[in-house]
Amino acid sequence: MIEILILAIICYLLGSIPFAYLVPKLFGFGDIRKIGSGNPGTTNVLRTGNKLLAIFVLVFDTLKGFIPLFYFKNYYSFENIILLQIQPEIIIYLICSFAIIGHIFPVWLKFKGGKGVATFIGYLFGANYFLALLFILSWLTVAIISKYSSLSSIISLIIIPFISFYFFNIITINALIFIISFFIILKHYTNILRLLNKTENKIRF
Repeated sequence: MIEILILAIICYLLGSIPFAYLVPKLFGFGDIRKIGSGNPGTTNVLRTGNKLLAIFVLVFDTLKGFIPLFYFKNYYSFENIILLQIQPEIIIYLICSFAIIGHIFPVWLKFKGGKGVATFIGYLFGANYFLALLFILSWLTVAIISKYSSLSSIISLIIIPFISFYFFNIITINALIFIISFFIILKHYTNILRLLNKTENKIRF
């Protein structure tokens, strides 16, 4: 149990690294929280006008979700851990979900982080790359049509939990993906209000 707790904390701390805050500051764009929506995430970094900077942040935020799940699935043994007779694979997915929690509630930014979409995509890549590609395809399709990043994320987050049932026969993992998706949608609460009021900012490709 102690080992699981330590690994979860490590994943949380990895997820807490605020690349969307650090990278713009490093390149002289100031505090990203004072730009656009104020959200320390990839979409807001894009509003600096520097697409390369946004891509850089997107890649690193995605890796925060991908690296833990990829590593634990392929190189770490949980066979000796017995926790209420839970399958090791379920423990792996649960532990790695703390990277997403870390991104959303980073200790370094007083627990006020990004929405978690990019890190969740990385998590999906670690789970099943095809599932992640479907998320990206869904996001891009809606974004190109609507020009709303938030709407693209919300629709993709609604679709993916249902598709995941095709890839995983462990209902607990599907339930975890559903819970994560639902929670990230809740984090888009203010975006949803702005979409309804037609005051949401559009994105430029």
